[in-house]
Amino acid sequence: MGYFSSLYSSELPHRARAVYMYLHDRADKDGKCYPAIGTIARELKLSRSTVKRAIADLEKSGRLRKEQRWRENGGKSSNLYYLVQPNSG
Repeated sequence: MGYFSSLYSSELPHRARAVYMYLHDRADKDGKCYPAIGTIARELKLSRSTVKRAIADLEKSGRLRKEQRWRENGGKSSNLYYLVQPNSG
């Protein structure tokens, strides 16, 4: 079976599936990536709110973990996303 098989058969809304695939496409070999919400929204042609809801869906499902990143001056930067390998069974 392919990597996304459990994603296709999940109860996740299509917005979450699209965002997961986007993040998977940009993740490094450890499953980490850090695109900005605005970048995800622009490239998937979704609203920022829809992307935020999709990320919340993915976190709730256990497929994604996010961590806030900070700049040296103390300001917020983009989130760091960790993709969690879905269970195959």
